[in-house]
Amino acid sequence: MDLKHLLKRGALLAAANWQTVAIQFIAQTTFQVLLAVPIIGAAILVAVLLGADIADLLQGSLREIFTTIASALLSEPVALVAFMIAFSLVLLGGSVLMFLVKGGTVEVLLAPHMLAGAVEHQPITLDSLRGAAQFTLRRFTEGCSRLFRPYLTLGLLLILVYGLSVGGYLIFVVYGYGVVSSRVFIVGWTFVAAVAAALLVAWITLVNLLYLLVQVAMAVERVGLTDATRAVARFVRAEFRELAGIFLLVLALVVAAMFASALAWSGVGLIAFVPLVGLAVFPLQLVALLIRGLVFEYLGLTALGAYVTLYVRHASQRAKAVSSAVRSAVHHPV
Repeated sequence: MDLKHLLKRGALLAAANWQTVAIQFIAQTTFQVLLAVPIIGAAILVAVLLGADIADLLQGSLREIFTTIASALLSEPVALVAFMIAFSLVLLGGSVLMFLVKGGTVEVLLAPHMLAGAVEHQPITLDSLRGAAQFTLRRFTEGCSRLFRPYLTLGLLLILVYGLSVGGYLIFVVYGYGVVSSRVFIVGWTFVAAVAAALLVAWITLVNLLYLLVQVAMAVERVGLTDATRAVARFVRAEFRELAGIFLLVLALVVAAMFASALAWSGVGLIAFVPLVGLAVFPLQLVALLIRGLVFEYLGLTALGAYVTLYVRHASQRAKAVSSAVRSAVHHPV
């Protein structure tokens, strides 16, 4: 199966099981809302204790807001520790929710492979998608139950890798700025820090890809973390070209969607300066956020469907090769 048909099959599986897109979007939105609760509370605390402006504290992305509030609370160690504990608890709880939902999603996307047939080679019609539409609430909840424990173990390991990676980057940058004293060296170190940040982003992206592949291996092979990691290593060696192609194309689609979203968001922002018409900005922003979230979830599940298809094909070929080797050994013993 070539790259075009892999992505087409992944897109069709995600579209046919659109309920998983909606569930993933709701879970992701819930996660973000939960994270906003301790941040807004901390912003109010900073405004009361230090007299800061809440509007200034809540500007920018979630990461920027978190950094601003944490920096403002450095003078209040007790409040800072309380904020970090509250944020960590919400982060852990929201992550557990995402691990639970992902198990049901992967289970649903696995089901069509025996029933959908070669849907990627057929005309796109409702009849051709009927076999691929395998979402049921029972199947989803069974997937959540079956895969929750291994996904939780894997997810906690992922959080640990995130923490070590970000912590190592911060130590590197802070220590480097502390060592450099000359202005000329500071300019050069700024460039080095920017390169280190780009490498951190690339590393996190690679970790996320491996995390997703291990999730697929756990679901298909019904194995634990160690066996799934070994299976993914074999899978990457055997299917490296197709994997790289899927990853790069989906990454390009995500980047294009981000640029389109930014342009649309800036266009909506300009409407706010138009008298009377600017009153429509808020509902337009809600619609834009809804569409943006659904599009990104759909792209993510398209990639997941393509990875699942490629892995199922790889596992089937490997099982046939092992079976053939066993039969050959039985018929032609040494």
